[in-house]
Amino acid sequence: MNLSIFRPTSRHLTPSTFRTPTLLRQNARPTISKPTTTTPAPRAPFSATTFLQKRKTKNLTDPRITAIRYHLTHPLTPRPLRFSRTRYLRHWTIHRAWLLFLRKQRWTQERALERQYMSMRAACEALRLLDDKGNTVSEAEAGGFGADAGSLGARGREVGRLYRSAMSKKKVWGSVPVEYARAQVDFPSREGWNHAWMR
Repeated sequence: MNLSIFRPTSRHLTPSTFRTPTLLRQNARPTISKPTTTTPAPRAPFSATTFLQKRKTKNLTDPRITAIRYHLTHPLTPRPLRFSRTRYLRHWTIHRAWLLFLRKQRWTQERALERQYMSMRAACEALRLLDDKGNTVSEAEAGGFGADAGSLGARGREVGRLYRSAMSKKKVWGSVPVEYARAQVDFPSREGWNHAWMR
């Protein structure tokens, strides 16, 4: 098969291709070069990363991506859940039932605390309305209602003595400063110790 038809008819002459004397170079026919077309600058793609930055950092990996990949493929990381439709529905139903159980449990605890608070409030109210002989008196005779628990009513000190002694906070802490006291809770506080606190 003759491949001469695929050969170019004219070669582009450059100074490195000339191996003839200077006179031949002057008489050589000038080659016609193709007109150069100006290529437009590449547009930046529609993303936060610029086009050039993408090209330059092709081999570099973001350390955040490396950390994410490490933790996703770590042997101690549990595999992601991949469910079929029925298994996902089963999983969602169990999860929803667990949330409903927690809500009911929390509601029960709140109602128990509310009952305890209301019973303590009723006991304090009964103490406030008792006189020294154990009889119940009216609101005007008792006093000690509201923010000032130590205020006296129309009958004076003989009414609400036990209530005032229960509400008194004198010598509760003894020699321990009140700022060292803490409510007895199930879990420690989120903030921890406040080192910047000053009296």
